[in-house]
Amino acid sequence: MPVVFRHKGYRFFFYSNEGMPREPLHIHVRKGEALAKFWLEPLPKVAESYKLSAHELHELLDVAIQHKAEIQRYWDEYFNS
Repeated sequence: MPVVFRHKGYRFFFYSNEGMPREPLHIHVRKGEALAKFWLEPLPKVAESYKLSAHELHELLDVAIQHKAEIQRYWDEYFNS
């Protein structure tokens, strides 16, 4: 599972097998037992979450949006190589 970056102890990553056909651009976030999945396309939003508050989800979604270009670059390099 490639880790794209870390923020405040949270790992932002994607899985090596993101489905067939592959799902649209998204990122998973984990810290301990807390986990979330954020869609970045077509529109940024929370796909699912466990053990995270609304405040944490809002902050983490904002971080994912700010890093969208970096996430996209890692995604393309990984899945298109």
